[in-house]
Amino acid sequence: MIIVAAKNGGDPSANLSLRYAIDKAKAANMPKDTIEKAIKKGTGELEGTTFEEVVYEGYGPGGVAIMVDVLTDNRNRTAPEIKRLFERHGGSLGTAGCVNWMFGKKGLITVRTTEADEDALLEIAMAAGADDMENTGGVYEITCEPGAYEKLRKTLKEKNIPTEVAEVSMMPQNTVPVSNAATAKKIISLMEALEDHEDVQNAFSNFDIPDAVMAGIT
Repeated sequence: MIIVAAKNGGDPSANLSLRYAIDKAKAANMPKDTIEKAIKKGTGELEGTTFEEVVYEGYGPGGVAIMVDVLTDNRNRTAPEIKRLFERHGGSLGTAGCVNWMFGKKGLITVRTTEADEDALLEIAMAAGADDMENTGGVYEITCEPGAYEKLRKTLKEKNIPTEVAEVSMMPQNTVPVSNAATAKKIISLMEALEDHEDVQNAFSNFDIPDAVMAGIT
């Protein structure tokens, strides 16, 4: 991700995609020199493997929409592998544009409910540019427009509020409720298989599995 992002400039203060990639690398404890080498490969200062970003779109069991962000050095290898994963788990790979209209790019930050008072966190988040905050039971999910993400993230950090997830993500405009346990299990299996693929960076879907159904399949 750093290599691809750095193609548009090696300065993270002027290249937000690079900043996000570096933040993820640091969260995964990537060494500083490895990050610096990846940036130089992206800017062309060092030779390295050429990666390209590809988005695959398709449908999972129950007709749920799925988008898959991929970084690959061989599209001819990756595309058939992603297609097989969809089919093996009861889904189907679609054409470009078939489901992306169901999603919108949003900043997403989550905070454990044990780490902050709900009313205080809501006030801080809204003042920093958040659009909404929802208590999902274990975490507060804070969403914002992509342009407000960096200010929101910095504000929470300055307030010493620890975050679990902090990223610009593809969020579904509407969700599809899944009440059938067998269908839910197939969806979860497909999402896990996609996320386990070495070329997949992110997988997004619009399914909504109730806690009662989820409890019965885990």
